[in-house]
Amino acid sequence: MSSSVASAQPVEPAVDDLTLPVDELEVDEPIVHRVPIVRSQGFTALWMLVPAFLVVFGIIVYPLVRTAIYSVTDVQSVMQTSAPFVGLGNFVKVMSNHNLWDSLGRTLYFTIVSTTLELIVGLGIAALLNAKIRGRWLLRTIVVIPWAVPTIVSGALWRGILNTQYGALDALLHQLGLVAADYSDAPIWLASSPMLAMNMVILADVWKTVPVVAFMLLAGLTSIPEEVYEAAKIDRAGPVRTLWSITLPLLLPSISIVLVLRIIEAFKVFDVIYVMTGGGPASGTTTIALYAYNMAFHNQQYGIGSALAYIIVFAIAILAAIYLRALRRSEMSLL
Repeated sequence: MSSSVASAQPVEPAVDDLTLPVDELEVDEPIVHRVPIVRSQGFTALWMLVPAFLVVFGIIVYPLVRTAIYSVTDVQSVMQTSAPFVGLGNFVKVMSNHNLWDSLGRTLYFTIVSTTLELIVGLGIAALLNAKIRGRWLLRTIVVIPWAVPTIVSGALWRGILNTQYGALDALLHQLGLVAADYSDAPIWLASSPMLAMNMVILADVWKTVPVVAFMLLAGLTSIPEEVYEAAKIDRAGPVRTLWSITLPLLLPSISIVLVLRIIEAFKVFDVIYVMTGGGPASGTTTIALYAYNMAFHNQQYGIGSALAYIIVFAIAILAAIYLRALRRSEMSLL
């Protein structure tokens, strides 16, 4: 019986029996004409990048090179074909002029005050937007409106609000009985006091920029796990302790990024001041960017203006390096 079963089992062929002749093996044919196809695709991609390259060159590279040439020459007109080379003379003149340091001081004041207010107000709005309330989507839509308004339009809007003759702010003060009927004692918001005008410009900038700060902080708040707050409730931690011990430490990476970005933007502020005050009164709102603009286009000292522009570029490059370092630290903290 065992011999019959053994004889019924199939016999496996030997390895040598499976060997086929070389001419009967299936061999993949070599791929031909692939290198020319890859090269043609590469040329097509390069040609598609040419418009973007021209735009970048025309908007960024060429102005940087032209401004660098102006900063080391005594250029008095853009139509001037040649100008004497002065080296670092323009930078020496700029650094020895007290107007630079005055405008730098006003720029630092604008940067510190506006950034601080935007961070505080933005954090409060972010907490409100993060709350589980009905109609939260509508509230988020309303909050984003000031940021969607162009800065030029925002500056013109606030200039109209603060106008002494027909401004909405003085009309409101009159309705509240704080201003006389003839507006004789109404404050001249943008033309009487340099400090008052600067603070009004800061108010306009804060109104414009708070939404983007709030949404950036909101993104950080939504990344905080709910279990952390539930554990704080079990430990009977109050709102203040929860804020200082949980929310702010976990939100610190987002806060650092927001701070550096806003400092960069506030340091090179130009448009809102140009529209609202033009740098006045008595140059009380002239920041370093507006000072560079006035030197180049009003005083026709393009060499001095270009040197000032490069000083701003160097300062922004330092702030950008700080921003990248803060961003790297925040990414490492998330690992």
